[in-house]
Amino acid sequence: MEQYIELLKHNNIKVTPQRLAIVELMDINGHISVREIFNKIKANFPSLSLATVYKNVNSMLKNSFIKELKITGQDSKYELAKEAHSHLICQSCGDVKDIILDTNSLISDALEKSDYTISESSLQLFGLCSNCQ
Repeated sequence: MEQYIELLKHNNIKVTPQRLAIVELMDINGHISVREIFNKIKANFPSLSLATVYKNVNSMLKNSFIKELKITGQDSKYELAKEAHSHLICQSCGDVKDIILDTNSLISDALEKSDYTISESSLQLFGLCSNCQ
């Protein structure tokens, strides 16, 4: 629990029991939606509302403490901010896994073929996980 407190403080986010619970769930689950967070912690916080969870998640997003993963056809999922990575997404069960890939050649190719300056990239690969194959 102490590591989560330090993590929040380091990112200038006020430490509350609800935020600690949210951070712990993100750390344990990797990728989790607001509704999943709410359903998992509401027993410990009976007066907690879904709106409060959204408010806390948005606060952490503004501080770049967490990142949002938008997947077509699914609720947005959230994860703790960490080194750049891509995502593997199962089209059957919706499982999401991180994968470290060298995307430098893709970014270089995009720069050569467009007049864009690229500030951020996100790569999602869809398929079937080993459990669903």
